[in-house]
Amino acid sequence: MGVDEVGRGAWAGPLVAVATRISKFEIRNSNFKVRDSKLLSEIQREKIFEVLSKNVVWAIGLVSHQEIDKRGITWANITVVKRAVKNLEVKPDYLLIDQINSFNHHLPHQLIVGGDRKVISIAIASILAKVSRDRMMKEYHQQYPGYHFHRHKGYGTPLHLKCLRELGVCAIHRRSYKPVKNLIAKH
Repeated sequence: MGVDEVGRGAWAGPLVAVATRISKFEIRNSNFKVRDSKLLSEIQREKIFEVLSKNVVWAIGLVSHQEIDKRGITWANITVVKRAVKNLEVKPDYLLIDQINSFNHHLPHQLIVGGDRKVISIAIASILAKVSRDRMMKEYHQQYPGYHFHRHKGYGTPLHLKCLRELGVCAIHRRSYKPVKNLIAKH
């Protein structure tokens, strides 16, 4: 099983991880190149997601912004991966995980630095996690349209900072993150 998470550096929204197994889907027969989600455009990721989500075994794990604020990002990173693995219908016997500090698990596993660029199952997990989280952030845009979550997905961009300065902090912001915490302290 390959596992990857997304959203670690975002100022808003959940942390998302996906665990996936690719044995029932033949990548070589596809007409796209699977790689680290950060190396693909949003359109490419969406197209690949539509095929992969129906042809691989996968499960998602979430850690909310409240949990991140309460327990910290290191705890959240470890927990989100464990939740994704726990949610799998097919129980794995070995995990390949994009590098996570302080990770431990009862299952045998290997932590791979840059795993989303080296291991196909981690790359697939990266794409499934990124598109899943992006879709969640687009839904949050419907609740909080002034923040433009559909564009920056909660990450620290100039647009996001501008929205924070103009509108203040909304319910899904990570209050423990420095830019958000600094803004709260000023008000």
